[in-house]
Amino acid sequence: METKAPVLLNAVPPYGHVIANEKWRSSALIQSLKGGVKIIFEGELDVVDFRLHNKSCILYVSECDIIAGNNYRRKLVRYRNAHSSFQELVLVEKTRLSEQYFSALQRFVVLDLGLTLLPVGGQTEAAQLITQIVHGGNRENPFRRSRSSGLLEPLVLALVQQVPGVGGVKAQALLRRFCSVQQLCNATAAELEPVVGQNAAQNLHSFFHNHTSAGPAS
Repeated sequence: METKAPVLLNAVPPYGHVIANEKWRSSALIQSLKGGVKIIFEGELDVVDFRLHNKSCILYVSECDIIAGNNYRRKLVRYRNAHSSFQELVLVEKTRLSEQYFSALQRFVVLDLGLTLLPVGGQTEAAQLITQIVHGGNRENPFRRSRSSGLLEPLVLALVQQVPGVGGVKAQALLRRFCSVQQLCNATAAELEPVVGQNAAQNLHSFFHNHTSAGPAS
């Protein structure tokens, strides 16, 4: 279901809704979101692609953006500077074509800008993650930094369970061990191994750093 209604620049959509930048209207991502969430299209979101009910916003960096050069970096800086009242998430397409640039992009987003980066295989996977945020059991933002509670929660649970060898039990163990998305993304295989075992640790490290697929290259 989708609607078109005027929204303020910093408006927060109701629970179960996503405010989407008008440029995404005909995209595969929007088609995948339909039926799962209600979509409000808006043409005045500046660099933001999506805004969610839990005061988080999303900037999507596509494979084409990455391969085209460094223009996306200026966009990321604008994004970080313009939305301090929201929790800024960055979804990045990690594909066979973009993987060679991924480590540098990850360092820039996480270490230089202090934003939360989540790799996705494409727009369909991104839509699944957005839907899980919207319909998470806790209506609070699972990525909002807190000293009293973990940062990861349902979205990252779903993300890491896509990695071969990481099921529900190991995903929960990761939640207990790593208190931020940044820590999990930056963990070495040696740091992950005591939590999930050698094979799953290698797969997780490859998922966040090196390869599109955790399996062997064909």
